[in-house]
Amino acid sequence: MRAWQVVRNGKPSEALELVELPKPEPAPGQVLVETRASVCNFNEVDGCYGRYLTIAPPLPYTLGMECVGDVVAAGAGAESWIGKRVTTSGAGGIGAHAEWVVGDPGMTFEAPPQLDDAEAAAFFYPFHLAHLGLHERGRLREGETVLVHAAAGGVGSAAVQLAAAAGARVLATVGSDEKIPIVERSGADVVINYRTANFDEAVLEATGGRGVDVCFDGVGGEVMQRSLRCLVAGGRHLVVGFASGIEAEEVPAVSGRVLCFGNFDLIGVILTYIDAPPGGIPGEYAPVPVPRFNPCSTETGRKVQAHLQELLEAGSIRPNVGARFDFESLPEALELMETRTTTGRVIIER
Repeated sequence: MRAWQVVRNGKPSEALELVELPKPEPAPGQVLVETRASVCNFNEVDGCYGRYLTIAPPLPYTLGMECVGDVVAAGAGAESWIGKRVTTSGAGGIGAHAEWVVGDPGMTFEAPPQLDDAEAAAFFYPFHLAHLGLHERGRLREGETVLVHAAAGGVGSAAVQLAAAAGARVLATVGSDEKIPIVERSGADVVINYRTANFDEAVLEATGGRGVDVCFDGVGGEVMQRSLRCLVAGGRHLVVGFASGIEAEEVPAVSGRVLCFGNFDLIGVILTYIDAPPGGIPGEYAPVPVPRFNPCSTETGRKVQAHLQELLEAGSIRPNVGARFDFESLPEALELMETRTTTGRVIIER
C-alpha cells in the first residue's frame, strides 16, 4: 500500500516520503479500514518537526490521526464492523495518511450517511472534542456566554455551532477580517479580530464588564493568560489545545494566586475513547509528558456520537470543509495549514 511516512524531522515537504508498505493486519479487537479520505491536523505538522511529544513513535512511521473509509477486515471480536463506512482514528494516533489503516473500535463510529466522505472526515474530531469540552467537561447551560478561540478552524467552528445549538451567547476570535463572516454563519453573536483589537478588552466590553461563563481555548500560551481575565466567578476555562505553539503544552500556565483569586475552574479536555485498566494504556505508543492519562470511556463516545447525529439531522450543526487536496499533495496541505490561513478542516482525498 501507499503511505506517507515521517522519515526525518523538518517541514512536511522535507520530513515526508510517499512509500510502499505491506497492508497492515488488524489485531484481535481491531478493524482494518480502506481509507477514502483523511484529515490534516496541526499536531501532524508538529510531528513532522519532531516536537509533538504526545505522539512520538520512532522514525519512520506513517503519519495521520483520523480518516473515513470502509471496514474491510477485523480481528476477533470486531467482526460486526466489516462492511460499514466509518470514521476512525489510526491506532496509537498514527497511520491514517495511507491506503489502509488499523483502528480501535473505541475510536470508530459509523459515518453519518447524509455526509460525503470529506464532510464525514471533517465531522469526527472537531465535534467530538467540542462536545466533550462544552458539555461533558464544561457543563454548558442555556443562556450562558461562551468565548471560542480560533473559531474559523475545524474545532473552533464546531464549538461555535454546538454552543449556539445549546442556546448560549457566543463570542469568538479570529485572525483576519476575512474569517469574520465564516464564523458569523456558524452562529457567533460577536466576532473579534484579535490582530486588530485586544480580544480580552473587547470581550469585557461586549459583556458589559461581566465576562464569560465558559472559554473554549484551543490556542493556549498568552491567549490563555488573557482569557482568564474574562471569566466570571465560577467560570470554566477549557484547555483544549495549543495552536499558539506546542511548546506551551509543557509550560506551567497558571499561578496559584491567579487561580485562587479568579475563583474559576481550569479544565483539561482530551479526545480519546478507550476501555483500559486504571492507569494503563493499551498499545505500543503511550503519551509521555503527563503524570496520568485519564481518557473517556467508549460508552461516553457512543453517547456523544448519538447526540451529534441528532443535531446533524436537525440541521443544527454541519462540518466545515475548508480545503480538499489529493493524496499526493499531503505535504503541501500541511504546509498551508502551517501558514494559519486555512479555515475549517483540510481534507486529503484518495
